[in-house]
Amino acid sequence: MILTGPPGAGKTTAAAALAQMPGSPKVHLHSDDFWHFIKHGAIAPYLPQSDAQNRVVMDALCRTVSAYAEGGYFVILDGIIGPWFLSAFAGLKVPAHYIVLRPPLDIAIARCQQRGGDTLTDPAPITALHRQFQSLGTLEAHVLATSDSDRPGDLVERISAMISSDKFRLK
Repeated sequence: MILTGPPGAGKTTAAAALAQMPGSPKVHLHSDDFWHFIKHGAIAPYLPQSDAQNRVVMDALCRTVSAYAEGGYFVILDGIIGPWFLSAFAGLKVPAHYIVLRPPLDIAIARCQQRGGDTLTDPAPITALHRQFQSLGTLEAHVLATSDSDRPGDLVERISAMISSDKFRLK
């Protein structure tokens, strides 16, 4: 399952909770980690000049997802995996769900700014990334609108229901 959306959407919080649910064995892959593995020469992934780097990271993510999934694990990949990256996952031999969390922009910015540490806090790139998840065409049906009043447990239940439905699988 690819759990995506703009920064501050609640992807990592929801993915961590989903991975702890009983049932099948699960793996939680946090895509940001794959960019942080690049120790020298890393380019912020939202910059235009990061295209070649981002393709390498997507390939590494896809291979990792595939290895775990083919080994019998339900894989939850959380990160900013917009439609522009989905071609990297086209060759997966396992079905993939695609779920986009979409909070209001002001909530996304506030969440990012409250995190602290070495995270994205500048409203300009957060806004730009948020806009990229606004009009998804045929993938609009994969959107789960969220709000600040969503309790984490309720959000996880809503995502679980989406997973149970085949309509969120990538074709």
